Amino acid sequence: MLQRITEHDIDRTRVSEKAVDVIDKLRRAGFDAYLVGGCVRDLLLGKVPKDFDVATAATPEDVRKVFPRVRLVGRRFRIVHVRVGREIIEVSTFRRAVTDGDDHMPHLSDDGMIIRDNLYGTIDQDAFRRDFTVNALYYDPSTDVVLDYCEGMKDIAARTLRLIGEPETRFQEDPVRILRAIRFAAKLDLELHPDTEAAIAPMCEMLNAIPPARLFDEFTKLFLTGHGERAFELLSEHDLVEILFPLPPHGEATAKLALASTDQRLKENKPVTPGFLIAAFLWQEYLDRLELTATAAPRREDDPASTVIAAQQSTIAIPRRHGWFVRDVWHLQPLLARRTARDVARALAHRRFRAAYDFLMIRCATGDAPQELGDWWTNAQTENTEALLRELPSGRPRRRRRRRGRNRPNRSSADLNAANGGPRLPREVAQP
Repeated sequence: MLQRITEHDIDRTRVSEKAVDVIDKLRRAGFDAYLVGGCVRDLLLGKVPKDFDVATAATPEDVRKVFPRVRLVGRRFRIVHVRVGREIIEVSTFRRAVTDGDDHMPHLSDDGMIIRDNLYGTIDQDAFRRDFTVNALYYDPSTDVVLDYCEGMKDIAARTLRLIGEPETRFQEDPVRILRAIRFAAKLDLELHPDTEAAIAPMCEMLNAIPPARLFDEFTKLFLTGHGERAFELLSEHDLVEILFPLPPHGEATAKLALASTDQRLKENKPVTPGFLIAAFLWQEYLDRLELTATAAPRREDDPASTVIAAQQSTIAIPRRHGWFVRDVWHLQPLLARRTARDVARALAHRRFRAAYDFLMIRCATGDAPQELGDWWTNAQTENTEALLRELPSGRPRRRRRRRGRNRPNRSSADLNAANGGPRLPREVAQP
């Protein structure tokens, strides 16, 4: 039942005037339009929305006629990006729930997932086809009224995240809603409704059917919005981490510290990258692969880093630039451990040094690397490295240039690395 709510906590000064202009122009063209979804939810929770979405009775083609600078995006869910100055307002048409009895085009896959979602409808139909009640609220900035069709205001007051409709069906329609539930609960500090929470376990295996590229997008939303550590805790509580990454229990400490570091950097408005988190999530898998490679006959094509990253691509697509970032961070770890004059100079000059150093500090915090090594590199960034090298404990094996005999095996840099106190690594990893 529709509720028109005039008493609420929306601060009108936090509403984008560009979004209001879009609504006004659509209405002057004869189309109903409202702010909708996350921006309304965030305003009611006292937060500043990152972006503003508009829902309207106008079709994408109608919107294109009203605004000169637009871009139509999406296939499964067709929307319009309207550029107003430097701001982009996302405009979507009112839609109704998906069924396969409407026309000759299939909208559901054999296992019940939505493959096409462009059946236009009315505003009340649009509300009931949305995922969570707190995301199904509409705000009219001209009258300062909130339209509530699904008791979303009640759930906001109770700080509850509840799916609209039968939970297992809604998760079946789009399994990514499971990850969205975790993300919203972490970001907004909401409790999952018991019915919503109970449906996660029986439906979570359907996440394996989601395209890897889409899961990468969800990965960044989960962990790169400032609430990654809490999102990871919720994923662990619901046994969802292993669906996304091959993370053994002894690797969780590295992942949690990397997430805490990323959350802190976001609070300080410092740059972050998915590559750093991917390096942390896959670190134990990489170490296991290193061990297997070290015991086998070395082959030039055996790069453990490439093998681990390639295996992950079948679950979460890792863009090439992030894959190279991960390799650099991993390959720099033995370089940091050796601490010869040449290796120190190479490490400090490497463009990924700072990321590799940050990763080393996380390893030190988990006991994966000696704290003395982390302290040394902390000092090396501000002090004279030649003096620091002279202060290293004596007794390190000195590398001697030997004349190779016909039957003398060539000693690999992996062997030299082990002799210098580091782990025995394959040739390609020891020489990044």
